[in-house]
Amino acid sequence: MLANGDAIARLRRLLAAAREVAKDALLVPRLIESTGLSRQGVELGLARYLEHDATDDEVAALVRGVMPATSVHVILSANVFTAPLRALAVACAASSRVSVHPSRRDPVLTCALVENASDLGLVLTDATDVRAIESGEIHVYGRDETVLAVKGAAHADVRVRGHGAGMGVALVDANVAVEMAAHAIADDVVAFDQRGCCSPRVVFALGGRAKELAEALSRRLRAMEERVPRGKLDESERRESVRYRETMAFAGEVLEGAAHAVGVSRQGSTCLVPPVGRHVHVVPVASVEDARAWLRPIERFVVLVGCSDERLGRELALASHVRLSPLGRMQRLPFDGPVDLR
Repeated sequence: MLANGDAIARLRRLLAAAREVAKDALLVPRLIESTGLSRQGVELGLARYLEHDATDDEVAALVRGVMPATSVHVILSANVFTAPLRALAVACAASSRVSVHPSRRDPVLTCALVENASDLGLVLTDATDVRAIESGEIHVYGRDETVLAVKGAAHADVRVRGHGAGMGVALVDANVAVEMAAHAIADDVVAFDQRGCCSPRVVFALGGRAKELAEALSRRLRAMEERVPRGKLDESERRESVRYRETMAFAGEVLEGAAHAVGVSRQGSTCLVPPVGRHVHVVPVASVEDARAWLRPIERFVVLVGCSDERLGRELALASHVRLSPLGRMQRLPFDGPVDLR
């Protein structure tokens, strides 16, 4: 088992490898191809959201929160291309024996990190039969169905830590300037084209300013499209985009741009979550209690609340694993453990 000092040293070595990876210009075209993001989107992710600048306090907190294991097998998904760094950090803090199964759709950053930190003993593997793993832990990231399948197949002596589907929501207090809130939320939406579990897809507006906030957010997303163009949507995502826009045109209002849509629901509307790809659903609420009620059907998926008022954000958080974040920093959480704290 790793001592705390050894675990911290391993994480510092991994973060150093991430800094080297972030400077590798040859990685950018490969990431464009694997992620579907625009060049600007990939460059933004590497420059701003690859968490190689973690503080000493964050690294120490991550190590304290990890349970040591004899070995860790990591199964990764492909939603956010920078996510492998945090997943590998959690595994490396838990054990000196780490095997990694990269996402088949987007293995680029995972392979680069493992190659640049080869002295940590990280091993890439194509093995998919978790029944062959007889000890240690499995850390699985991805769809809930994937997590359940791994838990069902794993050996009885193997602990499975699952990190399934998630999403972010934002809460805008009546006392916050609308333009300021819109700029911050747009930053959180544009990162990774909203595909991560930290990405805000629903915004609750207190104080009767939902339409004003939606208009400001739409303007900001339109302006950001010029700087960071949206990448490709697959066929399923395009269909979901059309369906959401058509639904909101009938059930509320939709403010559309070439690469975004901001829907505004009516007061007292039922739960409706927009698709990824820079689609934001603004919900007018009279109180945090109203927002909680709206979220009840999907509460198990909420892993992050972005807020301007921490007290109100804590009132909206529906479970202990839900993180809080200032608006504009929902994609830059403290590097102190898994994103969802599960």
